[in-house]
Amino acid sequence: IESSHAKNKEVNLYQEVLFPFLCDWTMSSQALSKHRERTLREARGHVLELGFGTGHNLPHYPVQVSRLTAVDDHPKMYRLGRIRMDQALVRLHPCRVSAENLPWPENSFDTVVSTFTLCSITRIRQTVAEIFRVLKPGGAFLFLEHGLSENPRQQKWQHRLNPLQKKLGAGCNLNRNIFHFVLQEPFETLELNRFELEKVPGILGSCYQGMLKKSK
Repeated sequence: IESSHAKNKEVNLYQEVLFPFLCDWTMSSQALSKHRERTLREARGHVLELGFGTGHNLPHYPVQVSRLTAVDDHPKMYRLGRIRMDQALVRLHPCRVSAENLPWPENSFDTVVSTFTLCSITRIRQTVAEIFRVLKPGGAFLFLEHGLSENPRQQKWQHRLNPLQKKLGAGCNLNRNIFHFVLQEPFETLELNRFELEKVPGILGSCYQGMLKKSK
């Protein structure tokens, strides 16, 4: 029992203290900045960002964004992102809630944003349904995610390494086909892109980017 208790303490220490610093470092790469800017260029009005993390999207929101509701259920992430939050030009409202059960009524947001978040959500289909629900008619869902590669050899390694990745990445999955999940809801497709991140192993850097619209 004591050995199990010590192991749980180590896991909690990693997930609650060390992982946020690791996540902040990996998400700060310059290679990701241009893709963030490209993804967020159509954001407007009142934006809901899921998986806000430490705020790496903040510099890339255009002037058309009037307010940002930032959702993350990890308290350490907000503390690490405090400097970026204090420097943000957009009106910011952080919330510690789960993306799987959003507390807002239908048709609340002009834009919903998810970047490198859907990989680690347990009930991803429920989350996408929630995104569709809270999005206003005519509003856009903008996303930038990593997931299952198009290369069959890389896919095999992603499946093999996924259990380890979920432990190291606090629930992050290597092998999710993001398009499969986001297109479960009746969005209009405005833009869908696949690409590989430069200087990143294919099992980690296979990316999905897109803009979907909720019909009026």
